[in-house]
Amino acid sequence: MTIRMSMRGRRGVAGLLAALALLAVQPARAQLPPQDPALFPAAAMRFLDDELPRMEAAVRADDRDFFEGATARMVAFSEDWDFKTRTNPDLAPYAACTTAVSDYVVVGLCRLVPTSPVCEPGLATLFARNVERCRQAAMAR
Repeated sequence: MTIRMSMRGRRGVAGLLAALALLAVQPARAQLPPQDPALFPAAAMRFLDDELPRMEAAVRADDRDFFEGATARMVAFSEDWDFKTRTNPDLAPYAACTTAVSDYVVVGLCRLVPTSPVCEPGLATLFARNVERCRQAAMAR
């Protein structure tokens, strides 16, 4: 059986292979050098300041699909700062920031589905408090 591919299809495959080759030479997240923990609050606030307006728009539009990408971005950020799967003792002084980053997707989803069992009373208030504490830590730097 012979499969014939148009020139357009060949270019698409070539482009895909080129993209995969480029990804192969990119450093894995685990290979990144450790970051200065004192820079974490500012990085967390840049992340949240970028994500929160997008989350607000997704909630207004009842766009649940947004949260799949938001979760991936949150996981990538937590991997970059090494607090995804364990507590990073270097970030302990900035617990409000790690908690705010970790909770932001849940808080947004709870605004879409408030009856979900993960939507604890007071979660949004605690989240807002942690964002404010994180912002203060970032400005103190």
